[in-house]
Amino acid sequence: MAFSLDSKVKDILKNEAAAAVLEKYAPGSISNPQMKLVGGLTLRKLASFPQSAYLVPHLDALDEELKAIEG
Repeated sequence: MAFSLDSKVKDILKNEAAAAVLEKYAPGSISNPQMKLVGGLTLRKLASFPQSAYLVPHLDALDEELKAIEG
């Protein structure tokens, strides 16, 4: 499975390498119980919410690192 900003949060969190990339840009995301509430959203959609605005400057790097993961 290839990962990108268009991957669902729940799929990213199920993969150790993808979750580690997300954790790098969103510290605490792996252990945050609220992530289960947004599991059906893509990472791109999640980043569009004001609460996730801190991700916006890192979206290109995040996408690149996710795409580099061998699934």
